Amino acid sequence: MTNGRFLYHEDAYLREAPGRVTAHTPEGGVIVDPPLFYPKGGGQPGDSGWIEWDGKSMPVATAVKAEDRLASVLVPSEPMGLPPVGAHVLQVLDWDRRHRHMRVHTALHLLSVIIALPVTGGQIAAQGGRLDFLMPEPPTDREGIEDALNALVDRDLEVSEGWIAEEELDARPELVKTMSVKPPRGMGKVRLVRIGTGTEQVDLQPCGGTHVARTGEIGTLTLGKIENKGKQNRRVNISLS
Repeated sequence: MTNGRFLYHEDAYLREAPGRVTAHTPEGGVIVDPPLFYPKGGGQPGDSGWIEWDGKSMPVATAVKAEDRLASVLVPSEPMGLPPVGAHVLQVLDWDRRHRHMRVHTALHLLSVIIALPVTGGQIAAQGGRLDFLMPEPPTDREGIEDALNALVDRDLEVSEGWIAEEELDARPELVKTMSVKPPRGMGKVRLVRIGTGTEQVDLQPCGGTHVARTGEIGTLTLGKIENKGKQNRRVNISLS
């Protein structure tokens, strides 16, 4: 269990933070509270890095969600002695990898603005990502999509977050763009990510992932392959410069 704080939501730019080991898992993972490492979910990979304690360190290959979905389980890169329950540790992210995930994740939100169709799947990686759309026919204007995507990046729009009550979200189904991944529920509220403010707002949707603070931080994007993934589905790939 955590104390209800999720450092990856409080400050996506936090690179290291102290914590305390609260549990080990039967599979050999470590739970640290409060969690700094983002756990795999919503198409975004879990964070990697390491933790330090008493002159020792444990490399972290990835983080996954605990069974109660309220904590991050840190998965060691190799079998080794774990920090004992109760130990105070320093959590340190592989920041370059996390930051790339943030850039790609925000870029994919922008892609869902440019291609305003239901999203059937998605995946984030350090070099780029993809969204699958309910799209019977592939788009014909590849250059136009790439130009429009980079135009949103160049506007350097603010990226912020807020919360919406589950009941209110039920009354506003248009906010949910993804068909395959539903917003996490059970807390009474759902996190929203907003791109742009006021009349400059271009996107608002439920999301539990990490994002950059402004779209200009994403950098130039390149439109990759547009693949046929069934009668009604097209996969659109993008990559960072």
